[in-house]
Amino acid sequence: MKFTAAGKIVLLILVIGLAFGCWKGWQRYGAALIPNAKTMASAVPPKAELPPVEGASTGAVFSNIPYDAPGTAPGQPDKPEVRMLLYAWNAQMGAMLANGGPQSTSGSLMCKHGVNLKLLRQDDNNVMQTNLVAFATALSKGEANPSEGDHFVCIMGDGSATFLKGVNDILRKLGTGYMAKVVGSTGYSRGEDKFMGPADWKINPTDSKGGVVAGVLRDGDWNIAQKWLGDNGLSNNPDEKTYDPDALNWVAANDYIDAAQKYISGYSEDRPVVRNGKRTGETKHITIDGVVTWTPGDVNVAQQKGGLASIVSTREYTTQMPQVIIGIDKWMRDNRQTVEGMLQAFCEGGDQIRANENALQRANDVSQQVYQEKDVSADYWMRYYKGAHEKDKQGNSIDLGGSYANNLPDNLSLFGLLPGTSNKYAATYKVFGDIVVAQYPELVSSYYPVADILDTSYLADIAKTAGSTPEQLLTAAKPQYTPDKEVTDVVSHKSWHIQFDTGKASFTGGAQGDLQKLERDLLVASGTVIEINGHTDNSGSPEANMQLSEARAFAVRNWLMQQSSVDFPASRFRIHAHGSEEPLEPNTTADGRAANRRVDIVLGTTGAGH
Repeated sequence: MKFTAAGKIVLLILVIGLAFGCWKGWQRYGAALIPNAKTMASAVPPKAELPPVEGASTGAVFSNIPYDAPGTAPGQPDKPEVRMLLYAWNAQMGAMLANGGPQSTSGSLMCKHGVNLKLLRQDDNNVMQTNLVAFATALSKGEANPSEGDHFVCIMGDGSATFLKGVNDILRKLGTGYMAKVVGSTGYSRGEDKFMGPADWKINPTDSKGGVVAGVLRDGDWNIAQKWLGDNGLSNNPDEKTYDPDALNWVAANDYIDAAQKYISGYSEDRPVVRNGKRTGETKHITIDGVVTWTPGDVNVAQQKGGLASIVSTREYTTQMPQVIIGIDKWMRDNRQTVEGMLQAFCEGGDQIRANENALQRANDVSQQVYQEKDVSADYWMRYYKGAHEKDKQGNSIDLGGSYANNLPDNLSLFGLLPGTSNKYAATYKVFGDIVVAQYPELVSSYYPVADILDTSYLADIAKTAGSTPEQLLTAAKPQYTPDKEVTDVVSHKSWHIQFDTGKASFTGGAQGDLQKLERDLLVASGTVIEINGHTDNSGSPEANMQLSEARAFAVRNWLMQQSSVDFPASRFRIHAHGSEEPLEPNTTADGRAANRRVDIVLGTTGAGH
């Protein structure tokens, strides 16, 4: 039997579906079709320290290009069409403005940079993966600008490790250069993506034990709940077909709208009960208590049923969820000017969104043209981009929406391209990739090193022609911290047993692994104030131990500052020495004394605002 080129692509796509069914729709769609995870004992997810808003970028305008309203006619029909798939998600507001419409319009920033871009809503990650494969396959057959598939897709950065694992395992078989790679970001979710549940869970997190939440499994919003569980030492049940009364349980949704609808409709089912990964023989009738979703899912929950609080969101976890742009390596290298023009237009769009309300209104209108959301108000996307505090159907107050448009300095800071910065995207990529692997080792056993899937050269080249010094770029992106004020609102508290030389504040060789993990966790949390609490065992005098604990706390601070002076300025730290006064374990045994020699890291805010 002979296959046509189209037939071969279809066959390849079917192979993808079989080989990677476990990832099908892991982020937005098709969760109900994912093979059941093997029954495992519920476990506390690894902690992933993330920030509240305090130290986030100030949102300074960088390019200062005056806003000139683009026209509505096609802008560059003579240019080859570039297609981009993206979610209905406000983290792309700068991209909406830059394009001027679903297709680049006359006078738009995109046309100014010579790019004919077409924006297409696509909430299904499986379709995104399939279309990238189709595009790369046609490219590998010699088509310079394939009409099949799509050039770019845009997803949540915290879910990119799993997404790219699924698609690149296929693409790398096409040959060198056909891997999918991240090249930039249009913005962040800053409240829009959230974990919603009963208000009691927010007040007392242990009340969530035995709770049932609807969501897309292994999704970015699922990650929010995983991070919250890890922060509070609570367990997650990774098996969506059983019920664990000592853990948070899940109902798989097809997409973020379906997750909200399952709560609204009061979805329920019977499940076998498990404890420690083993069935007890009992059955439990479960009903959904909460949901993980984003706008418009959170708005639907509030307006159509209500009764849920925002337990935690990207308003607190500000660097968890950058939007990331993914394309095929070979096509991007062959069309470097187009890629750089597109990224530059997006960055300038982010600046104009910040500087001009009319620009934000135009971006709102373009969003509706691209997303085609039914039965929404004329200012819907703009309202929830800014974030809104509203009453739900039951009269309870709740925060809805909230996003942020990136400019060039934000991009350079995100990917560690400014002096004194570290790669925060790389930290996010690894932290949440590790969480998925830990929860589902049989479904997602590994992911690609970030160096294999990230190409920052396009942004680096744009920075060279920006007409500003690195210091000016850095000033526009630099987070601000209020010095001296103590932490008033604790986000997380974790003990780190970093190895020091006996009786000294110098690190042993074995401490480097723990220090690097600490750095990675705190980079993902770039926004919090860091309180370092030094502790010792009771060997030696109380006075000497107090001095030693302080010296060790300062040693950790100084090590972090040496790694990244921008992400870890002195104003971000609070140092406290406790000596041997607060033991975790009795000092009567060697193990107890080892447990007491520690550095406690508290992340939080000072209540001082920006």
